[in-house]
Amino acid sequence: MDLSITRADHGSQTVVHLGGEIDVYTAPLVREKLDEQIQGGRTRLVVDLTDVTFLDSTGLGVLVGRLKLTRTRGGTMRLVGADDRVLKVFAITGLDKVFEIHPTLDAALAASESAAAAPGEGS
Repeated sequence: MDLSITRADHGSQTVVHLGGEIDVYTAPLVREKLDEQIQGGRTRLVVDLTDVTFLDSTGLGVLVGRLKLTRTRGGTMRLVGADDRVLKVFAITGLDKVFEIHPTLDAALAASESAAAAPGEGS
């Protein structure tokens, strides 16, 4: 079980940086940590997968579930991913069309800021 989870606030956005393997053994911890942020009202999430070396279907399920949860609370969840193996999992499953995936953390933060500054949809 090689997994690291850190969190940093960037204004109204919360970045959760994940590193290592997200699989059937570590996914419950990822779920718990993301839920802590969402339950605490931090619903503008950026999940940084840059240092994730492996992601299985259990991990994908956790991310999909947290995306739905943030949306029901009026929030957003963007992903940052650079590892081709991890990005390929999103592409194969079609989830690259569901998630907003950015190549860098700066790009994800900037996209979130510009979306927040734009006239609100469904406000």
